[in-house]
Parts: sequence; structure tokens; C-alpha cells
Amino acid sequence: MLRFKILASVVPLLAAAVFARSEIGSVSHPCIALGETSVELTSLFWTAGVHVAFTEDPARATVRVQITDDADAADFAVVDDGLGSEPESCQANPATRLIAIAAQPVDGGPVIYLSTDGPADYRIYVRSRTFSQREAAALIVGAHGGLRPLQAASL
Repeated sequence: MLRFKILASVVPLLAAAVFARSEIGSVSHPCIALGETSVELTSLFWTAGVHVAFTEDPARATVRVQITDDADAADFAVVDDGLGSEPESCQANPATRLIAIAAQPVDGGPVIYLSTDGPADYRIYVRSRTFSQREAAALIVGAHGGLRPLQAASL
């Protein structure tokens, strides 16, 4: 009976360890390098320094991001060849800023309105197999701490 109790208590711990290892060890999270800092999306909500949310209502948005078809007109462009094209500069380091996408706004965090129409605080161009438009928008807003360009420039 004691062996069964030990087995019953160890199995959930092993399952949690395997799950945590697969999340922490994963390198498939979208990441961008900004100077010596990298900004990475994480699915581990509690580790993120910035939590962004998305809305379909432009009145609720704190940041507007426009999807553009012209890479030259974009503030942020993502073009890659798919798997394996992630630069080495995006490896985890102490200066990595983690961003999480939340289902609802978190503690005054940025709320992004993503559209193809202007006006916009940021313009993005995305042609990628590894980044979605939402992920690219979350990265650019999170990289600036959730601030609009004018707010970020005045700090």
C-alpha cells in the first residue's frame, strides 16, 4: 500500500517536470534582437515583464498597430525563411525581455488594436512562417514597454 501511495505522488510530479522542461527548453518562441537586448514571447505568463492584450474595438486600444503591405513603410518588418532562421543573438540572456499575450488586459498593460487601416502608432510588415502578425505586433509593442512612440521618445 505504501508503494502505491509513493507512486501516486511521484507520477504527477514527473508529469509536471516534463511539461515544465518542454516549455522552458523550447526555442520556437518568436524573438527579436534590439541592440544587446532581446525581446521574446513566452507562454509562461508569470515570467513576463510585459503583458499585452488585443482588442477588436479601437476605442479600447491603448496602442494601434497597422499591418502594411510595404516593407519600406513599416516601422518593424519580419521576413524569414521559416524554421532555423532565428538569429543567434536571440538566445536567452540576462537582458532578455519577456512578453506574454494575455486574453484580457492585465494591470494597465497595453491593449493592441491590429488592423490594415490607419491611423497607427506602429506599422508592421510580416512575411514569415514562424511569426504571426499578432506575435509581431506584441513584440514591437512589448519592446517599447507598451508605450506609443511619442511617449517612449520623451522618456
